[in-house]
Amino acid sequence: MIVILFRILIFIALVLLLYTIYKYFRNPDRKLQLAKDNNEFYILDESTNSKKNIQLAYKGCLFEGEKYLGAAEDSFEVVNVHVFAHEPGELRGITRDDLYFIEKELLIRYPYAKIEWKHPINKLMITSID
Repeated sequence: MIVILFRILIFIALVLLLYTIYKYFRNPDRKLQLAKDNNEFYILDESTNSKKNIQLAYKGCLFEGEKYLGAAEDSFEVVNVHVFAHEPGELRGITRDDLYFIEKELLIRYPYAKIEWKHPINKLMITSID
């Protein structure tokens, strides 16, 4: 009887271990950090949740965008996105074209939004995309 109980406990521990490994590899925050480390583009966003900020990694820099809900043509949509960099020191090597690429990707997801860049990124932006 004790041997059977011990085997059941081992089986439960194995299932729990496999579930933990699965959840680790599916974690979106880990994917965001991995994209940042590999200088890739990755966006982490819940488009249905207007209160949760957008996080994105691009060329080794981590950006965050605050979404603001407002009235669009015939419904309430995200009308403003304020984007800032977590670490301004990571902005080294980011060009104006890179910022336009990020704006374009955000406008694909939120077509009614006006993208506003916070300091020091707004010093590099000369023209706005409308």
